[in-house]
Parts: sequence; structure tokens; C-alpha cells
Amino acid sequence: MTANNFYQNFDTHSNYLKIFALKLTRDKSKANDLFQETALKAFKYQNKFQSNTNMRAWLSTIMKNSFVNIYRKNQRRGEVQDYTNESYLINSGKHTIENEGEMKMNVDELNSIIDKLDESYRKPFLLAYQGYQYDEIQEKMGNLPMGTIKSKIHHARKMLKQKINSVYN
Repeated sequence: MTANNFYQNFDTHSNYLKIFALKLTRDKSKANDLFQETALKAFKYQNKFQSNTNMRAWLSTIMKNSFVNIYRKNQRRGEVQDYTNESYLINSGKHTIENEGEMKMNVDELNSIIDKLDESYRKPFLLAYQGYQYDEIQEKMGNLPMGTIKSKIHHARKMLKQKINSVYN
């Protein structure tokens, strides 16, 4: 296969690769990086591609292997990827919002409300409150399913909100 044919074939599969990268990473920026990594490896090793084989499958394999290698490298570094929708930005602007919650509620009262939660809700909620990631909470909770962990934390927050509203309204 000539270099020009290889470029044209790669171009026809680039949209698929971008979508596949986004599916793997769940992050647009990381997906772009993965796509570029795949393109770099594909062009670097284009002489290893056999023209009578499926190029889309070959490129997908390169992308999947690159993703797995990046994931393993991040695991060794101890980086955690959180794909939940509850991403909060720290120092997200120049203006801070005043929170008067501490003035209106005594910490001891809050702790007593939390202590009244059922153990199955209280434990994951407190771990999340202490800053543990969902996968870390999952390990500490005996490897319950991730959906169960998230659900219990969500329901604990709802119960606490209702109880606090009933006490302080």
C-alpha cells in the first residue's frame, strides 16, 4: 500500500476513531490525545499494516492497546479517573459564595442527624464526605456494585437534606 493510500484510508476511519476514543475515555480532551497517539503509532508503523486486512480493526486495536497502556501507567502513578457527573471545580472563579450554613447549624447537631442514618447509608456517605473516591469507597464497603454505592450516597444526602429542612425550617 502506498503512503498516499494509507493516508486516505486513515482519513476515512478518523471519525470512527474519534468516537471510539471518546467512548473509551469519556472525556473530550483525553479522547483527542488518544486519537493523536493512535494516529502517531499508525503512521509510524504503517509498514506493518498488511493491505489485504481490515484497517479499521487494525487502528481500533492500536487505540485500545494505547488506552490500556495509558490506564495502566496512570494506575501505577496512583492517578484516579472519576467519570461521575458530580465534578466540582475548586477555585472556579474570582467570586466566592458565602455559606452561612455553619452559623445556622451546630456541628454537633449535624453529627447527631448523620448518626441517626442507617449504617448502610451512613458509612458510604461519611467516606464520600471525607473525600474518598467512589472506587475507594467500593473497596472499603466490601466491593458492593458501584451503582449501589452511588445510590446509597445519593439517598443519604436526600435523607439528610429532608431532616435538616424539617429541623431548621
